Order: sequence, then C-alpha cells, then structure tokens
Amino acid sequence: MTNSIAYKSEQTSDLSNAKKAWLTICKIADITKNTGVCAELNGKQVAIFHIQAASFSRADNCGESEVKAICNLDPFAKANVLSRGLITEKNQQYYVASPLLKQEFCLDSGQCQQDETVVIPTYKVRINGDLVQLMEA
Repeated sequence: MTNSIAYKSEQTSDLSNAKKAWLTICKIADITKNTGVCAELNGKQVAIFHIQAASFSRADNCGESEVKAICNLDPFAKANVLSRGLITEKNQQYYVASPLLKQEFCLDSGQCQQDETVVIPTYKVRINGDLVQLMEA
C-alpha cells in the first residue's frame, strides 16, 4: 500500500454545515491502524491518521478507532512528510513527530511542541460507517 490515497468525489450532506460537504476519502480499513496516509483536498496535501488507542492507555476510548487530520507539510523541513511521521501520545493528546527533523505537532490543534509560535492547519475529519471523510474547506 502506498502512503497516498486519491479521494473519491462522493459528497454527503450535513445539516450543521449547510455550505460545506463531507468528502469521502477512503475506507477506514484502507489506513493501517496507528499510521497515517496522505490525501489531496482542494489542491492541498492532508495527513490523515487512523488511531486505535489501547484500552489501558485511554479508558474513554476503549480501543475504538478515531481519525485526525492535519496539513501534511512540515514547516521546518519544507516537505510534505507528516503523514509518514510517528504517532505519539502525551497527556491524553496525540502528536505526530516529523520523520525528518522530529518536531512534534498536536493532531487536535496543530501546535508544535518544540516551537509554540508554529501552528499547522488541522482539518475536520470523521468516520462515517466504514468511510473516512474530510470536511470540504
């Protein structure tokens, strides 16, 4: 499996976001647990991570899958590589460490752990049935 998935142009409506649509990217089974893939959304690379927490690690998750999405561009290395980074957990938050220069970015906020002045974009993402969907920007 490659690290890049071309999204399908399927759209589903969501009443809370009437002007935006959820775009189907792939099936959740297409993303290996606790890894990331890269998808294109409106000409930008987005890193999507499939996280399955161990039940002993996060009692509130009990091992259920969840997805997170951030910009794939590492602002320090100026390369689209974050989807290949190592997922870590600290204080019940998930981070990805850049595979190049090792800066860590929060998967919820985009905040860099090593330089608080750097924040990368995050994206709304969900699992809908067995589909991974990104909110259209």
